[in-house]
Amino acid sequence: QVQLVESGGGLVQPGGSLRLSCAASGLIFRHNYMGWYRQAPGEQRELVAAISSGGSITNYADSVKGRFTISRDNAKNTVYLQMNSLKPEDTAVYYCNGGPSIAALRKSDFGSWGQGTQVTVSS
Repeated sequence: QVQLVESGGGLVQPGGSLRLSCAASGLIFRHNYMGWYRQAPGEQRELVAAISSGGSITNYADSVKGRFTISRDNAKNTVYLQMNSLKPEDTAVYYCNGGPSIAALRKSDFGSWGQGTQVTVSS
């Protein structure tokens, strides 16, 4: 059974930090790249960060490079997104998912998604 549970979102002031967590079922986590996505109102869902199964390869969207850090704990089937220097334009619902490659994550043709976690950056 595919299960994705995102948490850690909230309201934060510009310049603040949040750490998101995503607990995934072994079916989707094990041996897969994992990615964090976000979707703002009226916008398409976009991939913002990705990490390889072993954690040695990471990839970031230009909009978050240098501010966000993706990591994973394979013993806990959990992927994290540390978000620093947050901006109002980072406001969105954040989701995670997994696939066999970064190309698959970018295609994001997944049958199941979690409920997401809302991040709001506002003063």
